[in-house]
Amino acid sequence: MPAVVAGVVVTLIFAFLWARDAMTPGRALATGGPEPAGTADAAPIPANEGGPAMPPADAPVNQGMPRSKFLELSTLGLGGVITGIVAGPVIGFAVLPAFTGDELDAVDLGPLDEYPKGEWREATFMLDAAAGEVSRRTAFVRNNGMVDEQPSVTIISNRCVHLGCPVQSGGPRQDEDRETIKTELAELTVTPIQPANFSCPCHGGAYDTEGNRIAGPPVRALDRYKYSIKGGNLFLLEPYSVGEVKGEGAEAMIKAYGLQGPGEHVDGPSGLLYPIQPQDLG
Repeated sequence: MPAVVAGVVVTLIFAFLWARDAMTPGRALATGGPEPAGTADAAPIPANEGGPAMPPADAPVNQGMPRSKFLELSTLGLGGVITGIVAGPVIGFAVLPAFTGDELDAVDLGPLDEYPKGEWREATFMLDAAAGEVSRRTAFVRNNGMVDEQPSVTIISNRCVHLGCPVQSGGPRQDEDRETIKTELAELTVTPIQPANFSCPCHGGAYDTEGNRIAGPPVRALDRYKYSIKGGNLFLLEPYSVGEVKGEGAEAMIKAYGLQGPGEHVDGPSGLLYPIQPQDLG
């Protein structure tokens, strides 16, 4: 809409200028000024009288900007303004996400004691308590014990990195031992599981217990979450993508990258096609 208004205003301005210039000769003759030279009543001027017919070659000539040049520059300027108005938002939506991080408020997953050392738990929680059930997510949590006097925890996302379907634990689960934990903002459930692997029921993607792809169409390992321990509680932080995990538990070496969407490669030749930002997570 702004571009249309600007175009109409510019069109009206130039129409007015053109009409004024077109009517200028008629107005000049109607003012009663001196009659132009060269009419029937004026005697011819002898060639040896009067001033020079042409100005000296080095005399400055100030004709101003030709109308055609002014119209050309105005048209180009108006085209640039309209292009900026139309293309600016499109470019912003396409480029801006590459320069912004996916920030996530810390999510309280309850006391660390709810996650026994060496055992897996399936935690179902809300990313945003204000948004309600639509923000409910699931993660697989394993307490790896202490490393350098600090707790080590593995938190794997259940989002399949093929097309985003929910991944399930491939092994026994003790639903009868499920616990509901209430935190300050919401409540979550923690269910004991014994995964032999993780699998996606949609298209047959399969992952080992460290999240590495072992079968099917997924293009990388399962995403993981950063975490922190505060006041004895486990807090979920922002997610990140994983190319490969070598080793297990606290000894695992993670090839980590900035969070990518399902189906996006993070390493190898195909990874060059996506705007990834490697992270040094050890």
